[in-house]
Amino acid sequence: MNTLKRFKVYMGKRKALLPLSLVLSALNGLLALVPAVLVWFIVRTLINSGGTPEGTAVYQYAWWAFVAAVFSVLLYFVALMLSHLAAFRVECNLRTTAVNRLLHMPLGFFENKASGRIRKIIDDDAGNTHTFLAHILPDLAASIVSPLLVFVLLFVFDWRMGVASLIPIVITMLLMGKMMNPKYNHFMKDYMTAQEQMSAEAVEYVRGIPVVKVFQQTVFSFRRFYDSIIRYRDLVIPYTLTWRQPMSIYTAVINGFAFFIIPLAVLLIGRGGELAVVMSDLLFYLLITPIIGSNIMRVMYLQSNLFMAGEALTRIENITSTEPLPEAAQPQSIKKHDIEFGNVRFAYPEATTFAVDGVSFHIPQGSTYALVGQSGGGKTTIARLIPRFWDVAEGSVKIGGVDVRDIAKKELMDNVSFVFQNSKLFKTSLLENITYGKPDASPAEIERAIDLSQSREIIDRLPNGLNTKIGAEGTYLSGGEQQRIVLARAFLKDAPIVVLDEATAFADPENEHLIQQALRELMKGKTVLMIAHRLTTVQDVDRILVVDKGKIAEQGTHTELMAQKGIYHTMWDEYQKALTWTF
Repeated sequence: MNTLKRFKVYMGKRKALLPLSLVLSALNGLLALVPAVLVWFIVRTLINSGGTPEGTAVYQYAWWAFVAAVFSVLLYFVALMLSHLAAFRVECNLRTTAVNRLLHMPLGFFENKASGRIRKIIDDDAGNTHTFLAHILPDLAASIVSPLLVFVLLFVFDWRMGVASLIPIVITMLLMGKMMNPKYNHFMKDYMTAQEQMSAEAVEYVRGIPVVKVFQQTVFSFRRFYDSIIRYRDLVIPYTLTWRQPMSIYTAVINGFAFFIIPLAVLLIGRGGELAVVMSDLLFYLLITPIIGSNIMRVMYLQSNLFMAGEALTRIENITSTEPLPEAAQPQSIKKHDIEFGNVRFAYPEATTFAVDGVSFHIPQGSTYALVGQSGGGKTTIARLIPRFWDVAEGSVKIGGVDVRDIAKKELMDNVSFVFQNSKLFKTSLLENITYGKPDASPAEIERAIDLSQSREIIDRLPNGLNTKIGAEGTYLSGGEQQRIVLARAFLKDAPIVVLDEATAFADPENEHLIQQALRELMKGKTVLMIAHRLTTVQDVDRILVVDKGKIAEQGTHTELMAQKGIYHTMWDEYQKALTWTF
């Protein structure tokens, strides 16, 4: 009932459809028994008359059986239609609610959440609720009401055959009690988790197939994907083998009422039972007992489907349960565009150490600062605290003297552009990709952004120009070309603060040269914080900050840092040596 109450929230105005569906399904269960009873009357009449129908009784029974069957089918159709309408509304609202919540998640939420896992939970798990609501629940109503009448009928015609019919029912109920024990629910949790992991790793594997093929590797080289498959196999196969014998016995018994009833009928005839009566009763029991079997099968699947539906709902709600970053009750406006870090400390969720530990610096408006240092030192984390991917644990990040936590989210996003190394383009037209941050841009503004980003030659060589759809009809862009389109988007937005995280990381030499030209234009007059591993790109910036283990270890101009002969000097020497490497 708790699970149903949780689903009821997502049914909207269709809350009444599911109870009505259950009522109609229950009526269908009762009506479905009528043809079996009427067939027994037909057989009894024929036997008693020596095979010659008495008057119109047989025909009346036949017509009533036909009418009952038709109405039963119609009731079941309407019941399923109503339950499907409720189930589809739940699916739709689950996905819509989840996606709406995702839109309010902190930007940092998406840093450690695999896209494959998010898709699997929101899409597939929402679909897992469908079977339970649209099929299992209506069938359950019929499976409860119908057997009650069947149990009465079992003892109305011949109590001895009724007792024989109870034998397989008792056996299957005992087996069901073992197989449906709630203590085995932990397997379903592990099963769904394993599926999520496989889905997430499969997405990463597909993205990495070009690398796998270049180095002549196979799926076995992609350890995480391979390991997720093996974990799934090791989880499912032993569990399946555990239930092989009980399920085989259950299936044989639930479909084997005849093996208990027919020997009894032979015994009754042998002991003087009237052949016509015994045969007519036997036929009735052979017709009615399969209904019991099908209803028990439906009940058996209730436990697992109920748990899966509830678990799917829990997972959808959990993945979107992260609280959005708090909004200031009275947001402050930005007047200037300098950036100040004041003794900032930040740790990722569940981390035991600070990724950023006591960082302080000030970037004057219009200046360009660079973060350099070893990978994993905290450079990207520092940069992403400016557009508020996360909130700091201690200290403050300020823009124009205003704490970013006191700036309205829209205003903060309007004032900051960020270009990261893993550029994202949507599978839509280039025009829509470029204008994504400014949909109302004028044609002149769009053309200017294209020219400044060095993207003109990309547009000109495509058959449909700006209307070319990425990913359609074999149209794809290289990493460097994608980055130039992303820069066009940043030019069009024209934010006064620019955060650059290895913007040329995946560019070939030709694209890198064009991207560097575009970046110089983009940075003019802007407050810029850039991250770079290629130290030649930061020689001329206003100040270089050397990050080491989440702290600012050194800072100064290129000349000043070289004179200190510290970390930066060592990095520069190693970088220069690397430039001379040859194959």
